[in-house]
Amino acid sequence: MKNLVKNLDSSIIEAFTSQLRGKLIKPTDSDYNETRKVYNGMINKHPGMFVMCVDVADVIAAVNFGRENNLLIAVRGGGHNGGGLGLCDDGLVIDLSGIKFIRVDTSNNTVRVGGGNLWGEVDHATHPFGLAVPAGIISTTGVGGLTLGGGVGHLSRKYGLTIDNLLEADMVLADGSFVTVNKDKNTDLFWAIRGGGGNFGIVTSFKFQAHPVKTVIGGPTLWPIERTEEIMAWYHTFINNAPDELNGFIATMIIPGPPFPDFLHGNQYCGIVWCYTGKQEEFDKLIKPAMDLNPVFAHCGEMPYPSIQTLFDGMMPHGLQWYWRADFFNELGPEVSEQHLKFGSKIPTPLSQMHLYPISGAASRVGAEDTPWAYRDAKYAGVIVGVDPEPKNADKITNWCKDYWEALHPYSSGGAYSNFMMDEGQERVKASYKHNYERLSKIKSKYDPDNVFRVNQNIKPN
Repeated sequence: MKNLVKNLDSSIIEAFTSQLRGKLIKPTDSDYNETRKVYNGMINKHPGMFVMCVDVADVIAAVNFGRENNLLIAVRGGGHNGGGLGLCDDGLVIDLSGIKFIRVDTSNNTVRVGGGNLWGEVDHATHPFGLAVPAGIISTTGVGGLTLGGGVGHLSRKYGLTIDNLLEADMVLADGSFVTVNKDKNTDLFWAIRGGGGNFGIVTSFKFQAHPVKTVIGGPTLWPIERTEEIMAWYHTFINNAPDELNGFIATMIIPGPPFPDFLHGNQYCGIVWCYTGKQEEFDKLIKPAMDLNPVFAHCGEMPYPSIQTLFDGMMPHGLQWYWRADFFNELGPEVSEQHLKFGSKIPTPLSQMHLYPISGAASRVGAEDTPWAYRDAKYAGVIVGVDPEPKNADKITNWCKDYWEALHPYSSGGAYSNFMMDEGQERVKASYKHNYERLSKIKSKYDPDNVFRVNQNIKPN
């Protein structure tokens, strides 16, 4: 049985506070309610305390305090986790948002990043050097959560997942010890954190391989939702034969408003958002088959890489209601596209949508056992999100999302990308790691036998 923070003697908390450089926030503090907000406004958890860490020493002190007092511990980086797994009720939240630093080394194109950084901050730091680290599609996402779960985004087909570009990490383990992991040190732990989530410790520093990306050519092409089956059949063949430099994720969506033209607003579409790392004339040739399909809207142009990473930030600010469901898929055959047409035609709110991210190109050429990310042979990481600013619409977006997922799940590969999952239970976690789960469980037993780090997509020690 876990203890509650409120049951601890005040002298114990005072002694702990004296060890910290960062701030300790309790429910009685004026900034408590603001501090407990996360990206998903549907999450309403009430932690017993927050430790706002500013350095590794704070993280070590917090882990030791939580473990010694048998507290439930959650770890929060960027706060984007769909299921709110960066928070816990009544326990201790170790917040990393104060551990921010970025150092770009142009001698080998590597980037050292703090455990509390956001991807937009990394893009800002690397862009002047003409470099980028493959990440997601929203710049306010935390580096830690996205990386530890895998990291799918605009550059996946060209440079792989984020974990494929992770060279090293510094970690605080469940016993309070500090270790560095890479291909030569603590190699089992280095393997586990490249997709195994926050199960094995708290990462305070990441070192990534960056790549030469200064500008990209990108943007959306849209077709009426009624053409979904036709467009998906074309897309499946096209993207899986496209050069690695071209990425495009396909979606069902409503256009909510500006910056899109008025005639699109409020209508449902099947869309593809492109990102190309080559030259404009090459892109024009490559994209011609899509243009030949007569999209009702196409707006693809050259932009700085950070711009495509922030394309959706304005539409997806902090605090919206979110409900997520996800699966991997190998095919977009008639039975699958039929469901996308059906549910894409009745999207409940302007921000709700479905995305299918291609796991082809470089991302598919990593072995299924080389990292915990077991679905290298899947063609797509799919996610359905019900999104709306109004809490009164929470049931509406949740039910649509669940119904959409249940209709598609029989045609899926069985598991889901962990960063797209809510708190869905142990069987879903096992399905998402497939043949790698047992190996992860053994490593968990070695480094966290008491499951101190369990507020996550939890891998239980065996």
